Parts: sequence; C-alpha cells; structure tokens
Amino acid sequence: MLVKTFGSAVYGVDAITITIEVNVSGGDLKYYIVGLPDNAVKESLQRIESAIKTNRFTWPRTKIVVNMAPADIKKSGSAFDLPIAIGVLGASEQLENSEKLSDYVMMGELSLDGTIAPIKGALPIAIQARKEGFKGLFVPTENAREAGMVNNLKVFAVKHLNDVVNYFKDENSLQPIVVNTRDEFFNSQQDAEFDFSDVKGQENIKRALEIAAAGGHNAILIGPPGAGKTMLAKRLPTILPPLSLQEALETTKIHSVAGKLPENSTLVSKRPFRSPHHTVSDVALVGGGGIPQPGEISLAHNGVLFLDELPEFKRTVLEVMRQPMEERRVTISRAKVAIDFPSNFMLIASMNPCPCGFFNHPVKECTCPAGSVQKYLNKISGPLLDRIDLHVEVTPVDFNELSEVKIGESSATIRERVIQARDIQTQRYKDFEGLYANAQINSKQLREICVIDKIGEALLKKAMERLNLSARAYDRILKVSRTIADLAASENIKPEHLAEAIQYRSLDREGWAG
Repeated sequence: MLVKTFGSAVYGVDAITITIEVNVSGGDLKYYIVGLPDNAVKESLQRIESAIKTNRFTWPRTKIVVNMAPADIKKSGSAFDLPIAIGVLGASEQLENSEKLSDYVMMGELSLDGTIAPIKGALPIAIQARKEGFKGLFVPTENAREAGMVNNLKVFAVKHLNDVVNYFKDENSLQPIVVNTRDEFFNSQQDAEFDFSDVKGQENIKRALEIAAAGGHNAILIGPPGAGKTMLAKRLPTILPPLSLQEALETTKIHSVAGKLPENSTLVSKRPFRSPHHTVSDVALVGGGGIPQPGEISLAHNGVLFLDELPEFKRTVLEVMRQPMEERRVTISRAKVAIDFPSNFMLIASMNPCPCGFFNHPVKECTCPAGSVQKYLNKISGPLLDRIDLHVEVTPVDFNELSEVKIGESSATIRERVIQARDIQTQRYKDFEGLYANAQINSKQLREICVIDKIGEALLKKAMERLNLSARAYDRILKVSRTIADLAASENIKPEHLAEAIQYRSLDREGWAG
C-alpha cells in the first residue's frame, strides 16, 4: 500500500515542504530510502523500526520503499523520523484514517522508545505549512510554542509516537497550542538585565553610544583595560528602539534555524547582542558549513555584534565582514545552492590603544617599544575602519565618580530620545526602499541630505587641516553630524553639531599613534 506524509526541509531561513511517499509491497525483506537523503536520514529506519516494535506495532517483513520528493533537494537531519514512521504505519494499515495524512505536516526525531526529540527551524516550517494550506502541524513539545505563533494553523505538541497515532483514531485526544503572540511579545520587551543608570561617570561615552544608536552607526571604543568598554557595549541594546513584530519574526526565524531558541520560547522580543570570542573562525562568524547555517553576523541581525579586543581577531575573519556590513546580508554559495542570510547589525568594537594597554593613559605610562603602537593598530585594515563611523576614546573613571551615590540617566530616558531621532529619519527616508537610518546613506544622498552652511564648511575645513584628518573622515563626520542634529530636533546641521562629530574621529588623526 502507498501512503503519503508531509515533512519540511529548512534552507537558509525558509522551509520547503517535502512529500514522503512510503510504499509497503510484497517481495524480499529490503529497505530503501531514495530522494537524496544524507546519512542521518538513511539511519532513520533503524530508529523507526525500534520505536515501532517497542510500542507493539508490527514492522512490515516485506519490501519498504521511502521516496522523499522533490528528489533533487538534499534531505538532512533526523527530524524526518516522525513522518517516515507514520508513513510506514499507514502503508502497513496499522494507522486509522490514514487518508487524513495529507492535511498535516509533521516533524520530529524519534528515540528508540518512540519519544520525540526537539528539532530546529520549527517557525519557518510552520510559516510554510500555513502558506501551503495545511490544516495542522505536529512538532515536539519543546518547539510547540515557537510554531504556535503562526496563526490560522493548528499546531499540536507531541511527546511520543503514540500521541500522533492516537490523534488519527480520535481528533479530540490532542488540543492545538494557543499562543497570544502580541501580548507575550510586548510584555517581554520591558525586562532588561542591564541599564545605563548602573554606569558611573563616562558621560561622553554614553553620549557617543546614544548617537550611534540614533543613527545606526558602527562604533569602536578605544581605552585601557578596566575603563568600562565592555560594560558600556553590553548596555547599548537597551537604548535601541524596540523590535517591531516584523523584525522580531525575522530574528526569531534565524535563531530557530540555528537551534539557538530556548525550549518553549516564542518570539525573540529583545534586540540580539552577540559577542563572539576572538578565536572565532570565518565560517562561525559569517555562516556556512556543509549544510549552510547562519553565523554570528546573522544571529546579530536587528541587533548588536560586539567584537571585544578587535586587533586580536584574525585579519581574514575581520575582512569577510566587509561586504555583509555594506549589503546587510550574506550569501553562502555552494556548488548546487546559494543561500541568503540577513545580517543587518550594528558593529560595536573595543580595543586597547596598544599592546600593554596604557598608551595615552592619564596616570600609567606606556611600556611599549617605539613603533609597536602603530603596528598594533595596523592589525585592523583601513577598509574595515572606513565602515566605522565613531571612534571613541574611553578614559578610566576616577575615584570621586565611582563613589558617587547619584544614579545616572536610565536607559529608558535615553531610548526615548533615540526613538524620536529615528522617527525623524523614518520620515526623511520614507521614499527610499531599505533605507531607514543616517548610517546607511550613500555618497549621492549625503550631498543632498547633509547640507552645511558656510560657517560649518569653514569649521570642517579648519578641523581637517589642523587635526590632519583623512579624506574618509569627511563623509563620516557629515553622517554623524546629521544624527546629532536629529537628536536635537534640528532641521539643519549647525556648527556645534559638526564640532561634536569631529571629536569622534580619533583614529583618523594623523600621528594619533605616534
């Protein structure tokens, strides 16, 4: 007898429905799985046989052929165990109402006793199932709330093979999961582990990060050990505008495909903050592998990628970020497939100013030999620095500021100003597709949007001559000054906005490193 069940394969951040045809027919005792399965899928028959026998069903002692269509797409992973097992039971006439199988998608890895283990990519699978008009979806209990966010689709949480079998006997044996996505999403947005009110002193660094958040600018913090660079960077997501539902859905899909969502979770409600170690590989950072998976830059989509001790990262690792930073997506190409992963993130980096860490320190003396400071900075390429708008020098906090009882400005207060500045930019760029922040404007748009008066021109010219700023600093200063003007709700860029922007170009100053 021939029976069709339906599963799903995840490619990139989207899913493709897979038709699983199981034919149990007369002949020698042989098992075949065809349709480009990988080893994990080929091994499934041993797990499925054990699960079926353990639960007192009969394993057919005849020829079994399992075809997975479309046959030209590689099927990988163990999540096809459940639809294959149900297909075998249906084809051997041990499943009641097997004609209803065409209404459902099912995915899950089977243990030898029939217990169903969690899977990756439940959210894109549910989205695709609804799109193709399926009535329901069976997923492991741990993934049910994630898949349950998709409306107009019945999502059933199953712990065991028998749960699915019993449902086809009696549809009342399982109730669909109900998730109030909007309420859960907006309620969970309010919780924050970190807050800028915890930071003592460092008012100029807070201001720089506020500007970075308001304009979507990349920033680098340069300062000695213990000055608070990491602490400040960790608090940046708390002043970014809240995720919209659409952004949350995009972010959740990426984390779902990567298997990074906690059990029983729903939408990712807070902006991601990813901080990979400096030993990270190229593939781990940008994504890839035999079965392409999202890397750190995609897991930071709609959030912050923090690279601590930037010069310690391998140069090749840093260079592969350059194109994704410009295009806000990364394409992983293989011989037969090319997969796009979104990677729209803010880059925040930190570094010591020299190998010993005390160059330009107000108290401690730098012990590095001549030329080593410049050599240390040269580990970061010019093209990468060219994509970083704000260079911020972080100085140590003195005792008086540390011992102050006064509580600093909260993240919520700063966030309000950031949101107001972003609203101005949203209106400004409403006619530009894919453009929503000052940091993203190109050279042509820069000339139209970042117009300065004669006084501002003279100030910028004088600053570039006196500080020996490089040519690449010019555009960055204009973009940052436009954001500072937006924070001040000013229609025009004023000289004071330019003056503040100029001070955020430390690494462009000729002779900065001696």
